[in-house]
Amino acid sequence: MDDALPPAEPFRIKAVEGIRRLTRDQRLRALEAAHHNLFLLKSEDVYIDLLTDSGTGAMSDRQWAAMMAGDEAYAGSRSFDRLAESASEVMGFPYLIPAHQGRGAEHVLFSALVAPGQQVIGNVHFDTTRAHIEHRQAVALDLAVEEIYDAQDRSPFKGNLDVERAEAHIRGVGRDAVPLILVTVTCNSGGGQPVSMANLTAVRALADRWGIPFFLDACRFAENAYFIQQREPGYAGRTVASIAREMCNLADGCTFSAKKDGLANIGGFVAFRDASLYQKAIPWAILFEGFLTYGGLAGRDLEAIAVGLKEVVEQPYLEWRIGQVARLADGLRAAGVPLVEPAGGHAVFLDARRFLPHVPQTAYPAQSLACELYADGGVRGVEVGGVMAGRDPKTGQERFPRLEMVRLAVPRRVYTDAHMAVVVEAARLTLASSARIGGLRIVHEPPVLRHFSARFAPVPLSDLPRSPETRAARGS
Repeated sequence: MDDALPPAEPFRIKAVEGIRRLTRDQRLRALEAAHHNLFLLKSEDVYIDLLTDSGTGAMSDRQWAAMMAGDEAYAGSRSFDRLAESASEVMGFPYLIPAHQGRGAEHVLFSALVAPGQQVIGNVHFDTTRAHIEHRQAVALDLAVEEIYDAQDRSPFKGNLDVERAEAHIRGVGRDAVPLILVTVTCNSGGGQPVSMANLTAVRALADRWGIPFFLDACRFAENAYFIQQREPGYAGRTVASIAREMCNLADGCTFSAKKDGLANIGGFVAFRDASLYQKAIPWAILFEGFLTYGGLAGRDLEAIAVGLKEVVEQPYLEWRIGQVARLADGLRAAGVPLVEPAGGHAVFLDARRFLPHVPQTAYPAQSLACELYADGGVRGVEVGGVMAGRDPKTGQERFPRLEMVRLAVPRRVYTDAHMAVVVEAARLTLASSARIGGLRIVHEPPVLRHFSARFAPVPLSDLPRSPETRAARGS
């Protein structure tokens, strides 16, 4: 991109979708009807929807054109062949099983490899990943580097796995207790932080020493590759495509949600380098997802993903994509909004603990903050904190993570910088009135992935616990 010119979208807009902005009173009524759970809002009641970047992007003209060639055969679809060829070219994995989305890929992989009582080592597992591991009566063990838990630390690769701790843990529990190592790139639950190539290389060596399969959660592999290009010594002159391929070459396979860096609205896959691991997965894929050449997807979806995989590693796209998120972070920072630093590639994460220091984690400050942001500006984000962490499956006790965040995930090729300016102003308004914001309590929760469908009721400011820290935050 020419530094002498201001940044602009590397695309032209051919179709538009109208959106409306409710009044504040209307938003408050919508929030109450949704039981203070933003997942339960109607999308038509949301002005700027940053709930997720998963499946919410805009597809390109090349993707729409490819969909018209979709082969809807149950078995032997040529659309599968195109997807397999594209994934092999971009990522280098010779064996691929499509799935209806990323969690379908997780279900297949963990059913094939994970047994009860085992422990899956990762940097910070995301919500569905953890839930699938725990569904197998296994443990999802987070072993990211310590820097990831300091929201103000600006280290360039806070998503790295702590290899020394991982090796010590394997030594302690024994190799048979660890069925695989899974590194998420970028690390969503840690604030969208990238993983360095040096760290991935060290993880590969660790896996080889112990004979443990090493997989990537590759949902945002291209964004991670871009961060390596921009931040890691020795990669500045490399193409993102070559860096992405080098990353994948280090792994034995991956799970992939094509709703992120596949630039599609649905779909995913699990990929393998080793034929024996692929064979272990085949029965579970057929049981849960469908035959191996469609995996729960229409042929047109396979075509869209095949094109998206090639588009996502294009330099102009990534410069705009990650640049837009960085500009959003710059605006929020200038407005004094507490952020998790540095900004991620797909989202900006608000630091709810600094935003609402008077609200204890037991009153779910990030969930409360997300609701207030919607009330103030019609902006829908998502809580990544105590609600999402859920309960320990063995003890039933709540798990309160060290990071309490609101994620503002930017859909791909959807919003302009003018929309991001509205997000900044909404957050500024919420910050200005933050001292009056109370907490929430759960009045209904399901046993698994509770954040998707839990219901909440407000806890007034006057009813919050008044610890010394709380009194100091309130100035009382």
